[in-house]
Amino acid sequence: MRFLLDTNILIPLEDSSHVLKTGLANFVRLANENGHQLVHHPASETDFRRDTDPKRLKQNLDRIKQYPRLDRAPASPWNTPETNPNDAADNEILYALKCSAVHALVTEDQGIHEKAKKYGLVEQVYTIQTAEDLLRRLHSKVAVELPNIEEVPLYSLTPLLETDFFTSLRAGYPTFDNWFHAKAKDGNRAWVSWEDSGRIGALCIYAQQDDEVITAEGMRLPGAALKLCTFKVGESVRGRKIGELFLKAAFRYATANKIQNIFIHGDVEQHHFLFEMLQDFGFSRVGSHAGSNGRDAVYIKQHPVLPPSEAIDAFIYLKKYFPHFRSDASIGKFIVPILPRFHNILFPDYNQKNQQLDFFTQDNSAGNAIKLAYLCNSPTKTMSPGDIVLFYRSKDEQAVTSLGVVETYNTLQDADAIASKVRRRTVYKMEEIKLMACKETRVMLFRLIQHFEHQAPLDWLISNCVLKKSPQSITKISDESLNLIMKYGK
Repeated sequence: MRFLLDTNILIPLEDSSHVLKTGLANFVRLANENGHQLVHHPASETDFRRDTDPKRLKQNLDRIKQYPRLDRAPASPWNTPETNPNDAADNEILYALKCSAVHALVTEDQGIHEKAKKYGLVEQVYTIQTAEDLLRRLHSKVAVELPNIEEVPLYSLTPLLETDFFTSLRAGYPTFDNWFHAKAKDGNRAWVSWEDSGRIGALCIYAQQDDEVITAEGMRLPGAALKLCTFKVGESVRGRKIGELFLKAAFRYATANKIQNIFIHGDVEQHHFLFEMLQDFGFSRVGSHAGSNGRDAVYIKQHPVLPPSEAIDAFIYLKKYFPHFRSDASIGKFIVPILPRFHNILFPDYNQKNQQLDFFTQDNSAGNAIKLAYLCNSPTKTMSPGDIVLFYRSKDEQAVTSLGVVETYNTLQDADAIASKVRRRTVYKMEEIKLMACKETRVMLFRLIQHFEHQAPLDWLISNCVLKKSPQSITKISDESLNLIMKYGK
């Protein structure tokens, strides 16, 4: 876009004696970072020349040259011999907008905003705040915060390039160091899982790309796509579900920034466990990477902004389009109570800023995952893959906090069989599993979709006829109740 800057916008930009508003600084920064052009009108130069301070006049006229000048700006027919100089300059600037010289005009002059209404230009005239908001909504990236990983600028890892963690990456790709430095200079970022000693335990370098050709066969992804450039989980942190944690970050980043495709490429034979995990989360092979001589396969995950209307099995739909899920009348909906101590471990990313948890002393590796397990002795015997479960945090919050989708639901009474079923998905210790297995135990494997922005409290659930009282076991609810909770919880 091309933005025409009014004189009252140019003055603080050119005169260092004026305090620069944060919104104006952000607007100029976002425009420069994202290829928008800021221009000035010759009438602004005329305004400057009325300044009686010679030093300031020269400074402003010199500095204004950093913004391109509108050439051959047409004279405004709205001016007459009686029009005063200030109004005449405003009319010239506004008439250039009328002639489509630029996409928008940025001004704090209330008189120009009033004239814009008169001439049908109000939608193209912005204040500093609205102009900044426009570019922020168009370009600002929403960061992702999750326990156990940290988002960092790639250049901050440069001093660690010679550590053992990068040895295997360098062995597989001899030009890795050159690639790393180039990406660092481009401003790329990474998610890092640190070992207790401060060394890198796992790393995912990512980048947003636009209209990218991703395969040697010429497949192009329209619009923005999220590329997982480097994806390595070191030996020291294997088994802690860091791979799923990186995927959780990628899915949430793509959702927050409305990115409709996620892709990755790599040597499938060398990294077959990674690509097995990716396929389990909806990635599919679409070709080979152009720069690998056929060695690297390219995998893509569709991540549509709106839920597709594809009539397929509910759980297959979830895998293919996660985090979208089916919620039509054929899908069961349940509220599942969970004690706070299990909730904290299973969902460490829930309300994390307010939780006083020591993640280095607690074993919360199960909570890194998207694929989780829940055990109970509920009388509910049947759930189907694709059914929706709403987790109700009992005791302290007494509210629905989180939404998941059922993968499997079984009844078991052998502790070893239960432990084998849930493996690293569970928050329960073996002693607790043995105690539960004294009775028939419901073993639910599920995938966490998201935590609600607003938690639905018990009094609200009762007043809206979702529940009659605090749930003591798994409770089935209606389609209407789910819709009410979804609307309330955003």
